[in-house]
Amino acid sequence: MATEEKKVSYQTTNTYSTKNKLTSATKNVWFCCHGLGFLSRYFIQYFNGLDAEENYIIAPQAPSKYYQKSDFKHVGASWLTREETQQETENVLNYLDSVLATEEIPNDKRLILLGYSQGVSVVTRWMASRKLACDTLVIHSGGIPKELQPQDFEFLQHTKVELWYGTQDEYLTEKRIAEETKRAKEMFGDRLEIIPFEGKHVVNRDLINELGIRN
Repeated sequence: MATEEKKVSYQTTNTYSTKNKLTSATKNVWFCCHGLGFLSRYFIQYFNGLDAEENYIIAPQAPSKYYQKSDFKHVGASWLTREETQQETENVLNYLDSVLATEEIPNDKRLILLGYSQGVSVVTRWMASRKLACDTLVIHSGGIPKELQPQDFEFLQHTKVELWYGTQDEYLTEKRIAEETKRAKEMFGDRLEIIPFEGKHVVNRDLINELGIRN
């Protein structure tokens, strides 16, 4: 008998995490996508050093959860895999649309989009697909998807782009660093600032805190 793979659409529900309160005193709204293996409620703790009155943080939750080890104690999550990537990407982007719509961020806030590791591919695809402008885009220790092209970001006018990576990142070779920085320059041109830091493949709290107080 022949095997056939079919598709079905259905409604689903997912969580996301926030930190602090969105008020009239809020200056910065962070929309931050975690890396492979994180859960949003843990990832968001990297933003504890930001001034609570001026910074509101939103951390979406990757939908695909799994046990990280054979002891079945620690749960992580993944945004995408090579399986059905196009369809899964659209599912993820629709979810991010819902989070953004639910939060109703006022136009007078400074919007910072940050992707860490695997989260970079999610944030940049979302930004390009939805023509989503922000004040600052942070590409933190991750790669820009190969299908994205410079024209996908031509709509940006005043957005600053920062590329952060650790000089001892265990996933980066000199060749990969050169390739990724060249690609980022092609995508974003003069608006790009490259900020290497001394460290491994880790979330850089110091750079987060510095960005939070910059005007």
